[in-house]
Amino acid sequence: MSAGPDIPFDDADEAAAEVEAGDVPMVDDTVVASAHPERADFAARPGQIDLPRDAVEDAPGSAGHPETNPTNVDRWLVALDIDGTVLHEDGSISDGVIDQIARLTGLGHEVMLATGRSVAATLPILDLLGITPTYVVCSNGAITLQRDTDAPLGYRREIVETFNPGAVLTQIRSHLANGQYAVEDAEGYFRYTGEFPDAARNIGGEAVSFEDLLDVEATRVVVISPGHDMEDFLAIVETMGLHRVSYSVGWTAWLDIAPDGVNKSTALERVRQLLGIPASRVLVAGDGRNDIEMLTWAAVSGRAVAMGQAPDDVKAAASEVTSSIDDDGLAKALATLD
Repeated sequence: MSAGPDIPFDDADEAAAEVEAGDVPMVDDTVVASAHPERADFAARPGQIDLPRDAVEDAPGSAGHPETNPTNVDRWLVALDIDGTVLHEDGSISDGVIDQIARLTGLGHEVMLATGRSVAATLPILDLLGITPTYVVCSNGAITLQRDTDAPLGYRREIVETFNPGAVLTQIRSHLANGQYAVEDAEGYFRYTGEFPDAARNIGGEAVSFEDLLDVEATRVVVISPGHDMEDFLAIVETMGLHRVSYSVGWTAWLDIAPDGVNKSTALERVRQLLGIPASRVLVAGDGRNDIEMLTWAAVSGRAVAMGQAPDDVKAAASEVTSSIDDDGLAKALATLD
């Protein structure tokens, strides 16, 4: 599914086509504000930590997470992708999805978002859904937000995982000399090359040279090659031999790169343990290739729901397939929980 015009760097993997037309937004005003120390800054909020991925492995909780519960066999952890799952291409959310999410939260279940979107592009969706989950997973698992009523926007960046993108960017550029590149840093600020600036100039961000991207500590790198169709792009990615990073390929020639071993499932497993919810009481739903790890993880003991319009490899990772977003597939899946 492609994204609406206010969606920077999200799960909307048809964005490569929009890049050619110059209407793929990269950041919004909130992102710009968070990137400058004189303005509200997520990274400067009290309590932010930078944890290694195994820091909470097998740990039911910690002093830094006072909301952590003992194992709660009655609650469901419901983790939802945004674009193509919750949100339609035009930016709307069906009444059925809103009603089902309200019903589940009213029953005491934990309904949260797990998205490739940046923090600034994710928080408004919480408002649209009327939910305030304890945790939110952004940037394909590289950033986990924790609810904090003292924080300016109600959430702080609790866990941030970064990597130096220099080596992988140089490697990819040797295969995609005409690719367009962008890097998101730990504060949610975007630096980009290529055609990205045409849309980003209206809402912030910084156009830089390719060399200026190489030393940014990144939570995510995005590579777009609009000149390739999907089959050709997949073949090129396979020849790159990408190592020491995690990556997913989108609906079109769109490559999302995260720190090694980081994806939605790694962040959600940490959240599950912190909340004390059994693996058998997990339901996730998604439609993109960046949801494959999340679906595979949930399918082991819980429920992994692929949307009906998802690619075949995404459906193969799921334990069940609902109808498409246009047929209110998410609402139908959520209605089966009580």
